[in-house]
Parts: sequence; C-alpha cells; structure tokens
Amino acid sequence: MDWHVVWTICVIDEPTMFSQFKNLPQLLDYFKDEQTCKDYLATQRWNGNVTCPFCSHEKVYTTNRGYKCASKACNKKFSVTVGTIFENTKLPLRKWYAAIYLASSHKKGISSLQIARDLGIDKKNAWFMLHRIREAFAPKPIETQIDGLFHADEVFIGGKNKNRHADKKVPESQGRSTKDKTPVFGIMQTGGKITTVVVPDTKAKTLKPIIEQLVAKGAIIVTDEWLGYTGLSKNYGHIVIKHKDNEYVRGAFHNNNIEGYWSLFKRMYIGTYHYMSRKHLARYCNELSYRFNSRTSTEADRFASVVQCTNGKRITFKQLTGKQ
Repeated sequence: MDWHVVWTICVIDEPTMFSQFKNLPQLLDYFKDEQTCKDYLATQRWNGNVTCPFCSHEKVYTTNRGYKCASKACNKKFSVTVGTIFENTKLPLRKWYAAIYLASSHKKGISSLQIARDLGIDKKNAWFMLHRIREAFAPKPIETQIDGLFHADEVFIGGKNKNRHADKKVPESQGRSTKDKTPVFGIMQTGGKITTVVVPDTKAKTLKPIIEQLVAKGAIIVTDEWLGYTGLSKNYGHIVIKHKDNEYVRGAFHNNNIEGYWSLFKRMYIGTYHYMSRKHLARYCNELSYRFNSRTSTEADRFASVVQCTNGKRITFKQLTGKQ
C-alpha cells in the first residue's frame, strides 16, 4: 500500500520583513492596506525572484496590475495570489492574514462560525477559508527516514453509540469498529514532532508500511500491546507497554506524550468543531499537528511559515465539496 505520509513542517528561509509581533492587533497594525499584504506575500513566495506560476519561466515583467510572463510560449498575466490558496478570493488579504493568525495560534482551533463573527464575513466563506488554510498546514513529505525514540498509537474519531438516539445506534460498533468511527494513526518522535495519518483500519498491513516509511531501521518504537504492531521487533527496538495489565511505564519508556496529544485532539474535536467528517478529517489532523510541531516558534515565524506554504496549495470549492 502506497501511503503519502508527511513529516516536516514548512520553515522560513529568510527573516521576516516585519517586527516580531506578539498578538493580532500588532499584526493588523502592520498589514494596514492591501498593497502591504501583497508585497509580503510576494516576498514569502518568491523572495525577490518572481517565477511564472503557469510555466515556471524565471523572466517576468512587472505591470501596473501585477506580472506578465516573458516567455513567448506562455505570455500570461498573473497576480501574486495565482496558484495559492488566495487565488480568486473576493476577500481582502488583510482578513485572510487575520484568519491565518487565529487558526495557527488557537491551541484547540477556531470554528468557522467564530471566524465569521470575528472577521465580519459569511459563515460559508469562513468555512471555505479555513479549509483552504488547512491546505497550507499540510507538511512536506519526508525525504529521509528519521532515527531516534518514537511513540506510536492510534485514536478513533466519531460519536459514542451510547450517546445516540435509539433509532441512530450502530450495531456492533464498539471498540475498534470502523462502522461509525475513523481511525487515525500517530507516531511521535521524542522531542515533540508528530505525524498523523487517517487510515482505513489499524491492522498490521496498514500501520507497518507507514512506520517503515517514516522511521529508520534500528530506532526504538514504544507502543501498546495492539496486534497491529506485531513483528516490529524484526527491524526496530520494540518496547510494548501492556495497558491491559495496568502497565503504563516500563523503566524510561512510556506513551504518555502521544496519549496527551490525543487528549488535545479530542478536546479540539469535542470543544471546538463538534464534528469532523471522514472526508475532511485529514485536514483537521494537519491543522493540529502543524500547531503542535511549531509550538516553540514565535507568532511571527509561525505566521510567515504558513504564508510561505500557501503556494501551490490552491483548492476550489468544487474540489472541496464536489459541488459547484
């Protein structure tokens, strides 16, 4: 099974062009007009070397309305937002930047209804905006396997059968059933960074290829006693914490860090979003893992990182929903 798994988050190659703001009012004070927003986006996207988003030609003319490709084969006009999550937006970039700040800094996320109220926009636009921002949260694929100490675990996202009305209960949906819940696999390196992947099940044939793609042979992996991890000891130092025997720590090894992360994930689910569909669950996972992995960054660096990652992440409403 060929899984597209991601690990690292986007980082900033150049210092930010504005002072290290610490809150939303300071951010909005800097981005006081649309031109300042566009100039900042151009700097983060191209760093002074404007490239045509249609043909990647490096010679581009600057016009009074944007840019024009100098290639005779292309010769297309474009703006700084073409090819980004901002393409064809009717909202000012200033509001987009405020939404990016709120979505990337709120520990348990922010709902589209709250974004709509805070920014004075329609709730449908707010929902679409947040999902496009989550596209920018999606990290880059890893290029090399990582060594070290890892903690692996899974969580099942979905409502509890006992909380459903009698005519909506799902039979035989207890435990690890995927009838009404969606499994998410997570693997965290000691030191903090985590990868989460929405999976169809938690069988060994599903989980082990993900681990092998991410983790270098010889690394230590701490798991519980779930059968999906059987056989890891062939390539890794496999430490099994037997929760069924009330064991939660074995010497220096435990799974408390990743279990704490799942606790945060559930608080985001229950307290902020209330519902996450299977269709969009991967984007919510990317959102939380991005915030968690960048938790030691400054507000300005985290914001700049997201803006830089908006390039090439355009998604249309039809792609997102299947509707026009």
